[in-house]
Amino acid sequence: MSKEAVPAVLERAAENISFYGQLSEDYAKALQDYDLTWEERAAVASGGVCWIESHIGRKLDERLMTGVLVPLLSREKW
Repeated sequence: MSKEAVPAVLERAAENISFYGQLSEDYAKALQDYDLTWEERAAVASGGVCWIESHIGRKLDERLMTGVLVPLLSREKW
């Protein structure tokens, strides 16, 4: 597990609407090039704010919270 990989995914999703769309539609494909554990993949795909913050060791900034994770958390695609 890399504490830099999850924030890198979130940063990319915040900056690249195409990647964000792919992440929300097919997270497995979107994350295939990242070295993430299954737990990290699940947390990113589901918008698991608490898990992410507790495992990367810092609070996420408001832009990543409201622009990426909250929408992933609130979608009804499960």
